[in-house]
Amino acid sequence: MSVGIVVLIAVIALLLGAVGGFFIARKYMQDYLKKNPPVNEEMLRSMMASMGQKPSEKKVRQMMQQMKNQSSK
Repeated sequence: MSVGIVVLIAVIALLLGAVGGFFIARKYMQDYLKKNPPVNEEMLRSMMASMGQKPSEKKVRQMMQQMKNQSSK
């Protein structure tokens, strides 16, 4: 085989692998987020109520802000 054909096959295989990997990773993340949804304010309120705390709006917003700050570090 000539070098040009080998290089062409390698480039095509690389592109197919990248496209396939993208769709596999996308599907994995969608399934993960369905099983483990991100925490929202309503979930925080219910967690605080189950722990016996009165979920004030100020407290809920503070906790949401702390979680956002922790995830960005």
